Amino acid sequence: MGRPELAPEQGPDGGVTSSPAPVGYQQELRRGVGSFASFAAGFSFVSILTTVFQLFGLGFGLGGAAFFWTWPLVFAGQLLVALCFAELAARWPISGAIYQWSSRLAGTTTGWFVGWIMIIGQILTVAAAAIAAQAVLPGIWSGFQIVGGAGADPSVGSPTGAQNAVLLGCLLLVITTVVNILGIRQMAAATSIGVAVEIVGVIALVLVLFFLPERGPEAVAHTTGWAGDGGYFGAFLASSLMAAYVMVGFDSAGELAEETHSPRRTTPRTILRALVLSGVGGALLILSGLMAATSLTDGNLATGGLSWVLTDRLGDVLGRLLLCCVAVAVFACTLAVQTSGARMIYSMAREGALPFHRHLGKVSARTGTPITTSVVVGVGAAIALVVNLRQSAIFTALASLCIAMLYLAYLGVTLPQLAARIRHRGLPAGVDETGRPLFSLGRWGLAVNTLAVLYQVGMTVNLIWPRPEIYDLTDGTWWLRWSALLFIGLSLAVGAAYFLARRLHRRIELRHVPHTHVEPPAQEAAAVAEPA
Repeated sequence: MGRPELAPEQGPDGGVTSSPAPVGYQQELRRGVGSFASFAAGFSFVSILTTVFQLFGLGFGLGGAAFFWTWPLVFAGQLLVALCFAELAARWPISGAIYQWSSRLAGTTTGWFVGWIMIIGQILTVAAAAIAAQAVLPGIWSGFQIVGGAGADPSVGSPTGAQNAVLLGCLLLVITTVVNILGIRQMAAATSIGVAVEIVGVIALVLVLFFLPERGPEAVAHTTGWAGDGGYFGAFLASSLMAAYVMVGFDSAGELAEETHSPRRTTPRTILRALVLSGVGGALLILSGLMAATSLTDGNLATGGLSWVLTDRLGDVLGRLLLCCVAVAVFACTLAVQTSGARMIYSMAREGALPFHRHLGKVSARTGTPITTSVVVGVGAAIALVVNLRQSAIFTALASLCIAMLYLAYLGVTLPQLAARIRHRGLPAGVDETGRPLFSLGRWGLAVNTLAVLYQVGMTVNLIWPRPEIYDLTDGTWWLRWSALLFIGLSLAVGAAYFLARRLHRRIELRHVPHTHVEPPAQEAAAVAEPA
């Protein structure tokens, strides 16, 4: 189990005055992740093919064609967050990034609760990603609609579709768990291949749909397709769930930092690259889909989403071929989210911060990966699916809840980061493995950090707002409508009870000492020539 090393001394301005210190842990995980695989970890977590196909119909149904504008708004907000994370990834390239960054910025108690929220959010995100298979596979072959048979309604909002989504999701989780167990090189290879296929698929889809327009891009200036009552602003905010759900997980590159070559140089770049490429590609995909749909008012776009657009405009053969690219993206996305969650649990367990930490904190000598944590995340996601087997709102409720949890965890990093920035007038400086200055926002840091926090607070409130169209499709079950707040409150209560009980018995020993190291370990600096 990794042991911490002492921090360098700090000067009065928060800068480092002594010799550099390593990240504080013995190297147990194997460095098998290059720059593209690091980018792929973040890009496949975001996975615009998976998530846009999942929630396109929902976003359009809630806000009509004008829901497109939620995309650039969320992208701008998340870019602010990603810029803040890039600074931290360069300074603390450690597995369990969100937990580790929060611990070093705000103390181990705050860090523990942030990590706890992040673990639950990631497990729910794995479950939400896995049921994306239902949005794709029945469109490729009707035989994938196992529940109710080929003639049953495959929509995830229908009883047969929701139950089949759980079944397909559990089968997918078995596959991704096996790949995670095999080793980091196998996981990185699978994710990289999946991302390559996804990028090709996005380009092909956008080009094909743009060449089959039924209307011009001015369609997004109108609310065509929105069938709601009352003011539009509330509907617009609700439809932003789609964009908010898509553009998270870019921090996954930070989760693999201990397995990445030259992480101080590589990880900040791949975090930003994953989000920017996802933001541009997703905007084009949404716009092209709205332009190519044969109708915006017949209800098919809200119920069938982009899958309907493809098969309707391209025919069964070509449409299904492109849906196969989406299916690969769903696999890569689920795999990446599960890997990220496994590393978060491992990072906390090796410090004795979780139950059964001696088992969860072990790294397999054969594969160089934490096998037990991969299994725990897979089983936890499967349980989240099974308990919702007969709940037709499983898709929308899980999507909104898991993203709300991740936004809360992200806020547990950027808010302490803002406080540290104000207190020390910036973050520690230093150099990466090549001797170049670490990624820094410089004079723009305070403004970017402040705006990031304000955006996160607003979006978190928006995501947990008790909307019946998100959390209660029965429109009459009060606890479903308030399930987000109830679940978050219960999660925090359970976490607090465990934390306090273990602290009283002095069994939680968060063994790392928050430190402000800024230089790479000597062995890393000597390995600059390693292939990235």
